[in-house]
Amino acid sequence: MKNSLAAFDMDGTLYDTLKANYYSYKQALNEFGFDLEYQYFAEKCQGKHYKEFLPKILDKQGYNESLISKIHIKKQSLYFQNINHVVENKHLINILKCLSEKYYIALVTTASKKNCHDLLDYFNRKILFDLIITQEDVSKPKPNSEGYIKAMNFFGISKENTLIFEDSDEGVEAGRNAGARTLRVL
Repeated sequence: MKNSLAAFDMDGTLYDTLKANYYSYKQALNEFGFDLEYQYFAEKCQGKHYKEFLPKILDKQGYNESLISKIHIKKQSLYFQNINHVVENKHLINILKCLSEKYYIALVTTASKKNCHDLLDYFNRKILFDLIITQEDVSKPKPNSEGYIKAMNFFGISKENTLIFEDSDEGVEAGRNAGARTLRVL
């Protein structure tokens, strides 16, 4: 029986999804009459929950919750068309495989369930995870630690026996708020 947990973030940690997310959001925003610059998305949006950054993009021309939801749904539908832009972090995947002998392996992401599963299916990696927690599984996104706490509780693993891999400020904060050792992946 395993008594440790290794939890991994997806976007920016296990996978460089910046371009896939950017092209998907850009296309979705264009359909609603908005534009998105790559540099802005890379610096201000990637790794954040869409409800945090979409209002800032739309603020210049006004927005409402319905429009934000429509844009996000459209982005989700476009994601698989842009999945070829995703780059796998092969070194971290190899570390994950080595850890799986003694650790439960969880994926904790702010990505949607659909996009997460599409990406894992594309790379044939779903089998690597004992548990997958997506945005639909939590009420509060990162930097809230709910996702990591759910993973620890699912396996009955203490925070002292949990190791979290993250890339973003929000993710590192979520890991620390969960009380677990958190490693930043650059």
